Amino acid sequence: MPVPRGFRSAGLACGIKASGRPDLAFVVGDPGTVAAGVYTQNQIVAAPVVLSRSRTPGTIRAVIINSGNANACTGDRGFRDAEEMTELAAQQLGCTAREVLVMSTGIIGHHLPMNQLRKGIPAASGKLQADEASFLAAADAIMTTDHARKVASSQFVLPSGKQYSIFGMAKGAGMIGPNMATMLGLLLTDFPLSATQADHLLHEVADRSFNCIRVEGHTSTNDSLVLMSGGGQEDLRTSPEDMALFAAHLQSIAIELAKKIPADGEGATHLIEIRVRGATDRADARQIAKTIADSPLVKTAVAGGDPNWGRIVSAAGYAGATIEPAQVALRVQGFSLYEKGAPCEFSAPLVSAAIRETRDVLVEITVGDGPGETTVWTSDLTVDYVKFNSHYST
Repeated sequence: MPVPRGFRSAGLACGIKASGRPDLAFVVGDPGTVAAGVYTQNQIVAAPVVLSRSRTPGTIRAVIINSGNANACTGDRGFRDAEEMTELAAQQLGCTAREVLVMSTGIIGHHLPMNQLRKGIPAASGKLQADEASFLAAADAIMTTDHARKVASSQFVLPSGKQYSIFGMAKGAGMIGPNMATMLGLLLTDFPLSATQADHLLHEVADRSFNCIRVEGHTSTNDSLVLMSGGGQEDLRTSPEDMALFAAHLQSIAIELAKKIPADGEGATHLIEIRVRGATDRADARQIAKTIADSPLVKTAVAGGDPNWGRIVSAAGYAGATIEPAQVALRVQGFSLYEKGAPCEFSAPLVSAAIRETRDVLVEITVGDGPGETTVWTSDLTVDYVKFNSHYST
């Protein structure tokens, strides 16, 4: 798995999680690294988000990330703790605290165990390496209820003949209803970008990837997605062709990472891809797709392998977007279930088997003849999800 030049990483356990699992990640870029971020739109915002949002876009050397404790709803002490985390990291690097971002994820409403972090951050600094294993260790350290690490990478040669890499890591399995990005995500590249270019690209990328995933529609207090470019020492006069190809690779990595989150949804047995076409515009298409994705009736039908087209069609109807009822058409796993406002003849057992026997379920709905279209990914809803979340904080 290729990792970008100019970055080092580390992950370890410093004692935040009672389980003893890894809970601290440190990702560092060479001098000249820039970063941009997109963050939660929730009005209840965790201290790390407030701090990091105030520092991006800009020149950023590092991100320090802890899991097991969200440092959210923790008052003035929470802000002081977030600032101290960046100060501790900066001391290890010989840079200013303003050049360090912080992310936190985990249980809400608990103060960080700063004594563990005061020991853990220097220990993580001592483990910083540029090899693949160190980046995977960092990806492991940001997980909470995830079943497995979420990483993706790409190495490519541009028309100019130069070779670059992208590496991404993310975490998230529950409380997923992003209005910006995801629970936590970090994209690293050695492709040269200015802070302004990184900011513009990241907003475009997030809008078509992390903004298009759902689990239960609950927007977190800590959602953060950061893009770091370590190519700041190179000539930034990139050709339009090179920039377009890089943007395409970045988008591909972001979508790959984003899909891993609902695929790993708490208790999930299916990843549901919902494609909406024919809406008045993309905003309407997205509203329809999200409404279908958030419907407990749709999600439980998929969990049970039930081709209950009425639940999907009616969700499109109450989404609040303009549709043409007589033109509505629905396909599930390639089977036509509803066309021109009326049900089709189909074999329910055959469609049911097509849903049950695969983890990936495709739902395609046309709602008119407009240009608006989008794709959203969500998970199904199972008894295991309810069991897990009824006991999560206890």
